[in-house]
Amino acid sequence: MEQTDAVAALAALAQNHRLGVYRLLVQAGPDGLSAGAIADELGVAPNTLTFHFDRLRAAGLVTVRRDGRSMIYAARFETMNALVAYLTDNCCGGASEQCAPVAACKPSRKRAKQPAS
Repeated sequence: MEQTDAVAALAALAQNHRLGVYRLLVQAGPDGLSAGAIADELGVAPNTLTFHFDRLRAAGLVTVRRDGRSMIYAARFETMNALVAYLTDNCCGGASEQCAPVAACKPSRKRAKQPAS
């Protein structure tokens, strides 16, 4: 990923509605969601979302396809993966094993049972 692409992606995500849309699309997976479903879920007027969808598409973060009368949006995971790779390139002075995904580093919410003494 080039620096200009990274800046465009970060700028597109640097807005509440667009970040919410993208996170919702990530949860939806490759099948995506209709614009109407996104508007309903986020409580945002569909005509307001059109502008935000355009910004996300221009940054390469989402795709759109027509399904009958609906527009279906889906996250472009390859773009986000490239962005994360760009941001973490040469992480920790080259010790990339320290750059494990955050999900892998989160402690379990369940507390381990302590052995009886």
